[in-house]
Amino acid sequence: MSGLVPRVGRPPRQLSLRMRIALLAAVMVGLAAAGVSAAAFYVVRGALYADLDDQLRQRAATVVASGVGQRPQTLPDAALYGSDIRVELVDAQGGGFLIRNMPPPPVGREELAVAASQAVTSLRTVHDMRVLAVPAGGGSNLALILAQPMHPVRHTLAGLSAVLLLVGGAGVVLAAVAGATVAGAGLRPVQRLTAATERVASTGDLTPIPVSGSDELARLTHSFNAMLGAVAASQEQQRRLVADAGHELRTPLTSLRTNVELLVAAGDGAAAGVGASARDGAEVEDGARSGGSLSETDRKEIYDDVRAQIEELTTLVGDLVELARADAPETGHEPVELTEVVERALQRARRRVADVRFETALRPWVVSGDSTALERAVLNLLDNAAKWSPPGGLVRIDLTLDGPGWSVLRVLDEGPGIAETDLPLVFDRFYRATEDRCRPGSGLGLAIVKQVAERHGGTVRAGRGPSGGALLALRLPGGPG
Repeated sequence: MSGLVPRVGRPPRQLSLRMRIALLAAVMVGLAAAGVSAAAFYVVRGALYADLDDQLRQRAATVVASGVGQRPQTLPDAALYGSDIRVELVDAQGGGFLIRNMPPPPVGREELAVAASQAVTSLRTVHDMRVLAVPAGGGSNLALILAQPMHPVRHTLAGLSAVLLLVGGAGVVLAAVAGATVAGAGLRPVQRLTAATERVASTGDLTPIPVSGSDELARLTHSFNAMLGAVAASQEQQRRLVADAGHELRTPLTSLRTNVELLVAAGDGAAAGVGASARDGAEVEDGARSGGSLSETDRKEIYDDVRAQIEELTTLVGDLVELARADAPETGHEPVELTEVVERALQRARRRVADVRFETALRPWVVSGDSTALERAVLNLLDNAAKWSPPGGLVRIDLTLDGPGWSVLRVLDEGPGIAETDLPLVFDRFYRATEDRCRPGSGLGLAIVKQVAERHGGTVRAGRGPSGGALLALRLPGGPG
């Protein structure tokens, strides 16, 4: 029985950035409008209620001043300034005298407390009416109660609420439209940048994007163009590395193939009379095909050449791998004692070269970096100095301070030195001086030194030492050990 394949639903479609900006603008304006409307409503509401209370107090004061406590019948209507006000005199027991021919105002404990002189005044809202109680005056134990309906105030507040709601709603709609418009205009550079990114991903075309303006999006476009330039430079560097590596590998591989074919032909007895030199590949191959057998001396020389070519290929491949590692993203660094790195590299260099003396003058110095890469760089400097030193020559290594937070490792030899025209080029990949082309090497050793120095925030330089030999200096940041 086959299992059921669960149906995978489509992910929910997300809103575009333009719509999200429009919604955000609408929400923010809506919140602001709601806050402003609420504040305006409560301010106006408070003002209307305060005005209503002030009017009641003024009318009560006018009525009390007219002597209503002694002569209730003599109160003129003009003293109340309104036909909807209810007026009554109440004693402490709740008995009352209705002054106006209207329904009596609400009377409760608060009003009776004023009549019994237990409270100075009373002001409260009862059944949509604002009720005020004050002493009637004139020496009487009566309370004057005035009540006025609140529906005019509530009607005014209802109209204000409708106006604020309409204005706020219109503001939200306008804010959404304006947000969408502004977002559309502002996102055009982003759309161009997106199209350019898709173009790069689909075609590999690294043409920079035209930049206009100086705002944040323009700076973003500048950064994107800088990234495109870095990618283009990296691709060009990779192409040069592959081309140079292929050129350097072609010569030893051709010579190695010729020597191997010569040995195979001699072993099979199919060749007679061969030349001894493996470097003249065509001549050796013609000799092998013309007949003859290899002598023991010729065979040993060919074996030596094959061994040397294999070692040259091994060195070249190792240098290429080291360059690939140097081009890779940086890994975490750790504190490294540079003096220990130099000592380890010296031990390896002494094993490789027996006829060159090494002299050191070191001081403790700690670098944050990769111990293996630093040791490879120092060893390349020592190998280069030993290669150019005469038999019995001296290579001096010193580690000194070079300003606050910097040290410089100098390697000086007693060789012929570096020509002035070669000084700016000795750290380039596969570069070899004219007089160096007959010596073993790949032309990558000093290029590795330069890359290691740059990975550790340092620099390298080449010059002439006091004795006329080469001076190679590796400058690195760090601190005393």
